[in-house]
Amino acid sequence: MKNLRLIPAVHKNQAIVKAHFAFDQEIIALVKNQYGARWSQTLQSWYFPKADFNLNTLYQSCKGKVFIDYSRLKQTSRPINKTVSDTPKPIVKIPKEYLEKLVLKRYCQHTAKTYSSCFSKFMLFFKDKKLETLTENEIKTFLLYLIQQKKVSPSTQNQYINAIKFYYEKVLKQPKMVFSLDRPIKAKKLPEVITEKEVLMILKSTPNIKHKTILSLLYSGGLRIGEIIGLRIQDVVWDKDYLFVRGGKGKKDRITLLSEHIAPLLKKYIESYKPNYWVIESPNRKQYSDSSIRAILRNSTKAAGLQKRVYPHMLRHSYATHLLEKGTDLRYIQELLGHGSSKT
Repeated sequence: MKNLRLIPAVHKNQAIVKAHFAFDQEIIALVKNQYGARWSQTLQSWYFPKADFNLNTLYQSCKGKVFIDYSRLKQTSRPINKTVSDTPKPIVKIPKEYLEKLVLKRYCQHTAKTYSSCFSKFMLFFKDKKLETLTENEIKTFLLYLIQQKKVSPSTQNQYINAIKFYYEKVLKQPKMVFSLDRPIKAKKLPEVITEKEVLMILKSTPNIKHKTILSLLYSGGLRIGEIIGLRIQDVVWDKDYLFVRGGKGKKDRITLLSEHIAPLLKKYIESYKPNYWVIESPNRKQYSDSSIRAILRNSTKAAGLQKRVYPHMLRHSYATHLLEKGTDLRYIQELLGHGSSKT
């Protein structure tokens, strides 16, 4: 019988479970397509994020095909060997008031995570100084560091500015920052899209029913990645062929289509995987991660032979563009996508 050895490790400051086995296409298909394992060039190994890993689920599906050695997972007290790249960076403690204010303001999980990440790096940059006493020039020095040395994009620069302003204006309750932070000029780029043929190629190159369902819903419903992660079983209205999207961008609810071509696939997926609460769940019955969805689309795009980067939001752009090309009224498309303005 084929052997698969599971080893706990740390990669990019994240707890993972490495999957060690002799090269075998059947095992690769099993861990990659069915369980979303990722390949690390640094580790030269397939691995699972520990937060999404469920040993029992993997064990049951491999029973009779692959022998799983999970003895190392039991040795929790044994120190994990770390490479230089795995060494954690200095950690700063974000003020409790900052985190509480994000909750009280009802910021979505993704935004709260982004703000916290940006602000922690801001704090680390000024770890030897009191944030309350920073001057305008000092904060501008940090922004210049991001632009010139870290080469951040204009959108990332904006996220840092928002996270910094949130601290001074919302947490410290300053009516307005005593100095201005220059916003980057936004590039007026057209949305990137793929053709209907390319969408079909990607879906046909996705054999796993769960993964195919995720990509199909993203495209056919024009969903944002956070919206499909937050989609509940009760939000699927079968008799009226629509999906109820709760708390989309700007905390707005909306209704979007459940395609008659996708509905049978969704039913088959639910019968096979029996999700408990969320339409798309991780093996431990929690919400699916956005990084797993991006990995699925990346792998399917590669399998389809497309020599381009396709990301989840591109499927939403493509959905809108294809509707427009077929003569669908712009106002109707605006409602389906949940845009406040038809200009968007």
